[in-house]
Amino acid sequence: MTNLVYQTDSYLREFKAIITGSNEDLHAISLDKTIFYPGGGGQPNDTGKLLLSGKELPVVKVKKMNGEVWHCLPPQITLPKVGGNVYGRLNWERRYQLMRTHTAMHILCGVVWRDYGASVTGGDMDPLKGRMDFEFERFSADLVHTIEEAVNKEITAARPIYVRILPREEAFLIPDLIRTKINLLPKGINEIRIVEITGLDLQADGGTHVQNTSEVGTVRVVKHKSKGRINKRIYIEIE
Repeated sequence: MTNLVYQTDSYLREFKAIITGSNEDLHAISLDKTIFYPGGGGQPNDTGKLLLSGKELPVVKVKKMNGEVWHCLPPQITLPKVGGNVYGRLNWERRYQLMRTHTAMHILCGVVWRDYGASVTGGDMDPLKGRMDFEFERFSADLVHTIEEAVNKEITAARPIYVRILPREEAFLIPDLIRTKINLLPKGINEIRIVEITGLDLQADGGTHVQNTSEVGTVRVVKHKSKGRINKRIYIEIE
């Protein structure tokens, strides 16, 4: 099982690790620990490089399978042997943009849940932009503008953000832990990672975040549309 360092330290940019596995089908290697996020919950996987014996090995894709995180390498590169030591380095600019974006999405979710009681029905993100779907019956430009103002107010409030990993039974005692319309946490997961934006939002989440809402920047709602009778979509960009 790969030690998922990114779950408790999203700011670590470099790390040392040992190669623990090789997968020809994925053209990838697994490590005893990693800071590379493998993607999930709408957040894309990290990219970067692994340094081995003076050579740079680009990490072009990261996938999590059966508890192992696989770092996919370009097909022209020979997979290194198991047991070797590697030094990993994130594409930090991209990662930090995704951290800011993911936190912005949680702020948006927290505002909409607090003010309107609307559940999330879907979402996706790229660096500094994303979209989120909510269970709204009625939507208007004025309402979207009000939401945008509330989101930026929460950003400037400089709310601290904390991460905890709790036993499943304890985590599910938290009211409104799941903000999505469908519970996406399989029964086999015994520990739940909780992300809390102090005074605004607390929910289960596996992605990477900044430590304070003030790091996010300014959020602009650039578009909104109806995706059904009770499904409305908000697109945001971050400056």
